[in-house]
Amino acid sequence: MARNDQPTLNPPENLPTAEQLSAELIDLLHQGVGMDVLTQRLTQAQQLPEDSAGKALLLERVRRAMALCSRLASVQQRESGMLAVIDSARDLSARLDLQELLRALVARARNMLGSHVSWLSTYDTQQDVFGILAVDGSHRLSAGQTVSGCDTGIVGLVKRTRRPFTTHDYQRDTRFVHDSSLDTTFREEGVNAIVGVPLLWEEEVIGLLFVGDRHHRSHTVQEISLLSTLATHAAVAIKNARAFEDARTALHSAQAAQEALEQHARRVQVAAEAHERMTSLLARGATLSTICEAMAQMLEGDVLVLDEASQTIGRGVHDRGVSPSAERHVSYGAHSADIASAQRRSRQVGRSVVAYEVDGETCRLNAVIGGDDVLGAVLLFRKRDLAEAEVRTFERCASVVGVLLLSRERIEASRIREQAALLRSLLAPRREEQPLLSERAERLGLPPGHPLSLVVIEAEDPDSSYMARRLRAANLLLGVIFDELDGALVLICPTRHLDEVRASMTGFMAQQHDACWRGVMSRPAEGFSDLPRLHAALRRALPVLARIGARNQFVAQNEMALYATLFETHDQASLTEFLEAAIGELMRYDEKRGTQLLPTLLTYFDTNQSATVTAKRLGIHVNTARQRLTTIEELIGSWTQATRALELHMALRLWQLRTGPERRIARTPEQPAAR
Repeated sequence: MARNDQPTLNPPENLPTAEQLSAELIDLLHQGVGMDVLTQRLTQAQQLPEDSAGKALLLERVRRAMALCSRLASVQQRESGMLAVIDSARDLSARLDLQELLRALVARARNMLGSHVSWLSTYDTQQDVFGILAVDGSHRLSAGQTVSGCDTGIVGLVKRTRRPFTTHDYQRDTRFVHDSSLDTTFREEGVNAIVGVPLLWEEEVIGLLFVGDRHHRSHTVQEISLLSTLATHAAVAIKNARAFEDARTALHSAQAAQEALEQHARRVQVAAEAHERMTSLLARGATLSTICEAMAQMLEGDVLVLDEASQTIGRGVHDRGVSPSAERHVSYGAHSADIASAQRRSRQVGRSVVAYEVDGETCRLNAVIGGDDVLGAVLLFRKRDLAEAEVRTFERCASVVGVLLLSRERIEASRIREQAALLRSLLAPRREEQPLLSERAERLGLPPGHPLSLVVIEAEDPDSSYMARRLRAANLLLGVIFDELDGALVLICPTRHLDEVRASMTGFMAQQHDACWRGVMSRPAEGFSDLPRLHAALRRALPVLARIGARNQFVAQNEMALYATLFETHDQASLTEFLEAAIGELMRYDEKRGTQLLPTLLTYFDTNQSATVTAKRLGIHVNTARQRLTTIEELIGSWTQATRALELHMALRLWQLRTGPERRIARTPEQPAAR
C-alpha cells in the first residue's frame, strides 16, 4: 500500500474533535494510508475526554477502519502474490536458461515479501551438502557457495520435516542445531528473520528457498504459502532442466552410439571387402608380392613378410611412400630381439601384437603358423596403430599369407623331392633309366645334349641343409638342380651358366655371418653318364682343400686334380711342413718386407720360366722381374733341376690355394697354367 503523502497529525494541545476524526476516516481509507496512521488516529480518539460527545462511536469507527485497512492490505498482498505466481509460471514456459530463471524467481520472492535477502540452494547428493544456485540482495552469499550440510541449521530441519520454517530471531532460535560458519555469515549480513520453504519433487527435498530480513519480523501463513508456490515453481524448473539435460545426454549418447554403430558397420564392410579381395587373390594364384601390395594399400602401411629365418621374402609399399622403419629393417638388426619376442607372444596368444615403436611409427607383427611349424611372420609399419576392426583385417590377411606360404611350401617340397630324386639318380644312374632321366632333367631345366657342370660345396657354418633352404627361399639359382647330399651342397647347371652360378653363390655366402665354406667346380660333362665320375672326383678334392686350409672360395677341378691324387692321404700338418721346407724363406721374406716374390716365382713357372712374359703378366719392368728372381735364388737356391722346379711349382700352387682368391695371379688365354 502507498506509504507517502500521509496526513500530518495535530499536536496534542490542538486535538481534533470527535466529529472531525470521524469525518477524516473516510478520506484516509480512500487515500490508502497504512495501519500506523490509523493507529495514531485511534490514539487520538482515545485521548478525547470521556464526556466528549460521540467518543465511543468514534472509537468503534476507527477500529472498523483499521480492520477494513487490514483486509484491504491482505487483498492487495494476495493480489501481488498471485501476480508474482503468474509471472513465475510465465517464466517457466518462456525462459530456457535455468540460472536466469532461478535468479528471476529469487528476486520475485524477495520483492513479494518486501524482504532484504533471498537465495535458493539445491541438494548435492554426491557430496551430501546444499549449494547456492541463485541469490538476490546479499553481500555475503554468492552462487556456487556451500551453505550447510544436511544435519545442521534451518536446512537440516526443513529437509527432515519437509515443511516450511520461519523464525523472527535466527541467532537466538534454539529449535535447530546452529552451523557456526552459517551463523557468522548471517551475522555479518545482518539477517535476523528468516523463512525457508522446501523444493519438493515426489516427496523428495531437492532444494530450499529462503527469504531473510535485517529486522525482527513474523511471516504470515499467506506469505509462507506464496513462497511455497514459488518454491514449487523452482522445483519444476530444476527438474525440467535436469530432465532436459538427461534427455540431451541420452540423445548425445544415442547419436554417439549410432555413429559408433555406423563406423563399426563401415569397418565390418571394409573387413569383409578386404577378406573377399584377399580370398579372390589367393584363388587366382596371386604371388606373395601381389598379396603384400594389396595388404599395404588396404592397411595404409608398409608390409614385410619374413621367413622362419627372419629373412625378408615379401614386401608391400603404400602409395604414400616407403616407411623409414620398414626401409631400415634388416635381418638381425637393431630390433631383431623385439621381433623375436613379439613372434613368440603372437604365437602364444594367437593374435597380432605390437613389436616396437620408433620415430612415431608402430611395427605390428603377426606370426604365420602352419600346423606346428612357424612359417614366418608378417610385419606392418604405419604411423598409428590399428583400430580393433583393422587389427582383425590384418590378422585375416596374415592368415591368407600363411595359406600362400603353406601352399608354396608344399609345392616347393614336391619340387625339392623331385629335384633331390633326380640329383641322386644323375649321380648314380642305371643304364635302363637314361631315357627317363633325360625327360625328368629336361622338365627341371637341364636340357640333354648340352654340357653340364657339377659344383660341390662343403660348409661348416651355416650347414649345407640350411644353405639349401635359404637358396630356395631367395630364388637365386634358376635352372639349377641342387640339394644337400651327404653333408655337402651339390649343384648341377648348364656349363654356360657356371660363371653366373659361381658369382651368385659367392655373393650369397658373403651375406652369411661368419660363414666358412669351400667349393669345387667340375670340368664340363658331355652327358649325364659323366656326372657320377665327376662327383666322386670332387668329393675327393674337398678334403684336400680342407687340409690345405682353403676357405670361402671356389676352386676348379683342373686345379685340384693333381693335388687330390697326391695329398688326399696327407693331413694339414704334413702339408704345412712341405710348404715350409720348400718356400718358407720366401713366405717370411714377403711377409716381413711386403714384397711379391712368391707371386713372381709362381707366374714365372706358369709362363714356362719366361722373365719377359712374367714381367708383362705382373705389369712390371723385365729388369725388376729379373732382380726378383735373383733375390729368390739367393734365398732358396737354384731350380734348374726338373725335380726341384716341380717341387717349387707344387708348393707355390698349394700356397696359392691356401691364401685364397685375393692372391691369385691372372692368366691370359695364350699362357695357360702349367699342370
